Amino acid sequence: MPRLSTRRDAGQDPDVRLLQAVAEPTRLAIVRQLGAEGDVCVCDFTACCDVSQPTVSHHLKVLREAGVVECERRGTWAYYRLTDEAVERLQGLFTGLAPRTAFAGLSTASGTSRSLPVIQ
Repeated sequence: MPRLSTRRDAGQDPDVRLLQAVAEPTRLAIVRQLGAEGDVCVCDFTACCDVSQPTVSHHLKVLREAGVVECERRGTWAYYRLTDEAVERLQGLFTGLAPRTAFAGLSTASGTSRSLPVIQ
């Protein structure tokens, strides 16, 4: 079982840095767009986030430093995508919060599973 972080060493915990990076509303919007579309040109984030290009660049830098996104240059444009590692870490963090039996009540009457709603 992983050691739980104390407040003093939380800044050094990579899971804390990952969660802090995606917890900001603009960065979460960027992550959602990348999750839905895959590779996204840097110029396409201003529409989803309703912020200026320098602000988008700042948020992308934070996400890059946290290991959430990676960048690829194609000519004069930069394309971003979620890293496989970040997706796996986020899935692992949330899967590890509760035993699998905690979600047993989410089945429909026909026995098929139902997805949790996305909170926006």
